Amino acid sequence: MGNVTSQLSMSLDGFIAAPGQSRQDPLGRGGLRLHEWFFATESWRDRHGLAGGARNVDAEVVDEMTRDLGAYVMGRRMFGGGDGPWDPDWTGWWGEDPPFRVPVFVLTHHPRESLVMRGGTEFHFVTDGIEAALERARAAAGSRDVAVAGGASAVRQYLTAGLLDTLWLHLVPIVLGGGTALFDGVGDVRLAPEQVVAAPTVTHIRYRVSR
Repeated sequence: MGNVTSQLSMSLDGFIAAPGQSRQDPLGRGGLRLHEWFFATESWRDRHGLAGGARNVDAEVVDEMTRDLGAYVMGRRMFGGGDGPWDPDWTGWWGEDPPFRVPVFVLTHHPRESLVMRGGTEFHFVTDGIEAALERARAAAGSRDVAVAGGASAVRQYLTAGLLDTLWLHLVPIVLGGGTALFDGVGDVRLAPEQVVAAPTVTHIRYRVSR
C-alpha cells in the first residue's frame, strides 16, 4: 500500500487561493500567480498535451510528486460546476482529456454517474465521506500512492482525520492578504520537513505529517 500525499502552492501569508473565487476565477483574483512556476514546467505542459516548457528543478519536483500516483481524491469545488445538484454538462475544468490518467474520486453530497474520459481518467463521485473515498482510491491504486488533489477543504479534512502521510508545500514569495487559508481549523497537526528544494521563484518543502 502506498502513501497518501498532497501538494499545494501557498503564499507566504498562508493562502492557497486568493479572494473572490468564482467559476470565472476558480483560484480567486490573482490566484493564478501561485501556480506560474508549475505552468512553466515541461512536466505540466506534457500532461496537458502541450509542447515546450522548462526542464528545471521545478519540473524535477513535479516528476517526483507524480511518478507513482495510482489514484486521486478531490473535493467538489476543485472538480467545479457549482454547488447543489450536478449540471450534467459539467465534466470538470480540464476538457475531454484531463491530466490525471488514473481514477479520481470526487467528494460530493450529490450522487452522479461516473465519467470515463480520454487518456485513462475516470471520475467517480463519492457521497459517503472522506474515509470511503480514500478506501476506494487505495483499492484502485494498489501499491501506488494516492494524492489528495485539493481544494483546501478536502486537504484540511484529511489532515484533521490524520489520513495524510506526506504534504508538499510550494511556497511562492507573494502576499495575497486574504483568501483561502490552508490550516484553518486543522488542530494539532505536526509537520516534519523531509526535503527542501530551493528554486528561483518558489521553495518546495516535503513534510511528513503526524499528530
